[in-house]
Amino acid sequence: MPNHYCPAPVCAPSRASFLMGVHQGHASVRNNQFDKALNNNHTIATVLKDAGYKTALVGKYGLQGEGKDSKTWEAYPTKRGFDEFFGYVAHVDGHVHYPSHPWPIGNSESHRSGKQVWWNDREISGELTRCYTTDLFTARSKQWIIDHRKSSPDQPFFLYLAFDTPHAALQVPTGPYPKGMGLDGGVQWLGRSGKMINTAAGTIDSFRHPDYVDKGWSDVQERFATMVRRIDVCVGDLLSTLKDLGIAENTMVVFTSDNGPHDKTYISGESFEASDFQSYGPFDGTKRDTWEGGIRMPTVAWWPTNIPDNSIHRKPTQFHDWMPTFAEMAGVLPPARTDGASMLKSLRGGQDFKASRIYVEYEHKSKTKPYPDFLKSRGGSRRGEMQVIHLDGFKGIRTNIKSHADRFEIYDLQNDIGERKNLARSGGEFDQLEKQMRDQVLRLRVPNPTARRPYDAEFIPGYRTAGELQVPGTVSLEGQFKYVPDLTAGSFEQHVWAGVKNILLTDNDTNFSGEFSCGAGGAIMVSRIVEVSDPGRYSISLKSESRTFVRLHEAGIIDGDFAKKRLETLPEIELNLGAGFHPLVVSGLTAANDKFAFTIRFRRVRENSN
Repeated sequence: MPNHYCPAPVCAPSRASFLMGVHQGHASVRNNQFDKALNNNHTIATVLKDAGYKTALVGKYGLQGEGKDSKTWEAYPTKRGFDEFFGYVAHVDGHVHYPSHPWPIGNSESHRSGKQVWWNDREISGELTRCYTTDLFTARSKQWIIDHRKSSPDQPFFLYLAFDTPHAALQVPTGPYPKGMGLDGGVQWLGRSGKMINTAAGTIDSFRHPDYVDKGWSDVQERFATMVRRIDVCVGDLLSTLKDLGIAENTMVVFTSDNGPHDKTYISGESFEASDFQSYGPFDGTKRDTWEGGIRMPTVAWWPTNIPDNSIHRKPTQFHDWMPTFAEMAGVLPPARTDGASMLKSLRGGQDFKASRIYVEYEHKSKTKPYPDFLKSRGGSRRGEMQVIHLDGFKGIRTNIKSHADRFEIYDLQNDIGERKNLARSGGEFDQLEKQMRDQVLRLRVPNPTARRPYDAEFIPGYRTAGELQVPGTVSLEGQFKYVPDLTAGSFEQHVWAGVKNILLTDNDTNFSGEFSCGAGGAIMVSRIVEVSDPGRYSISLKSESRTFVRLHEAGIIDGDFAKKRLETLPEIELNLGAGFHPLVVSGLTAANDKFAFTIRFRRVRENSN
């Protein structure tokens, strides 16, 4: 998958978007909000758990929120859909890779002490003598799969394994990888304090892979190569385990990264650069850049007999697409809240039902590294507020954004992988495309007060004519749903039973009320076109008697779905609506012989109004 993108060029927001199935225009964790709580909503784990899967997270987390232990962290993994958690909770703990040991050569006091490792409700770092986390997390993952297969052979599972290497401290293993792989070889879980895994022996941070010594490389280059090689062999060990258990052909494995290459060692007096192995490949940019090197992730999806051997999936896709992909594999629809599109059919060589939305927003006050491989004008340039959108086969990117008037640069990535020719300077059709990009980024996101952007207060542009919009009318699907599903997610048998009507906003309050039934009960999606003749700020509120989710354009503006059984009025949202036509989609659930009833109120907000 050479065209797969992370949601932001740094770990925490990328992992949050992956778990929640939304891009950064809707995520609760943005920018560098490490350790911020993952909001209490649908995750890949909750969706798959509802579909009957056993779920586990092993490795680095960093999305726990306030608190001090598994009981008080509001967003601890077992409170976000995972049946089991084993790993680092705090973001900074994942910077070093021997949790039981201080690291005297570290260049930061916070990295010289041991770190906490949690196993469900127990902190066990004191039992992990000489345990190197790459081995530790692999051994724990192997054992979890083995135990689950033994105890519940007919239950499917979802395992999210988040390695913390080769991030930050360039620490290496205690020794070579054990011989063999799978059930009878490789790393093994022993489960004894002081001897938790079979590689917990020897001297910590001492081994260099023999393929990388005596080559004239620096100490940190040998370290980095050894760390990457260790991950490679660990993944092979896990694949061998699946084969030994006889479940390889029924298991999809996805391998990817959450941001571009880094340039840190955490070793006093030693430096490491992303250019040492040209880890950014043919691209410009590294971690914290929105150039391709910072956001385009090397990704492999492995599923014997289902994904053709040596096939290349060239469709541009992004992390939030995994939620609907896994949901389709599990035989369920994803939540209406997701921004993703299932990749399942195209991964298997077919045609997906809808295209992915590639979108990135991120802010950092640093500058792009001035590597010789990069375009000279980019080296040393300020990153600042950054934004990326793919539209009509082209990439739009703008950096150091000061206002929404700042223009996107436009690149044809199929023919210009290094982003060398800015087509926005070509005039003609690209002037129009650039304007469409600035319009579209306002239609697909909602502002977040914890990560303010220069374009938050801009008016959401309407379309000039209603004929430009493609909205599905009123659609229903019978069935039993545990959440409001995305009825645009597949080509299933639907019942379209009403056309699209307009809602004209006036100076007075405008209410849109509806009552819809669905036979034996199920999901309903109602579409309307909101016509704005007088641009202004509008308060939009929802009153509903069932779970409901509302979008305006692509923006999820009101969420009354997750863990809600019966609703009253939800908190309102205020948006600046420009003149023109705005598509509105209201999705909800109804029980048998009941109705999906709701009222959406549009109220014009006047200056100094109460």
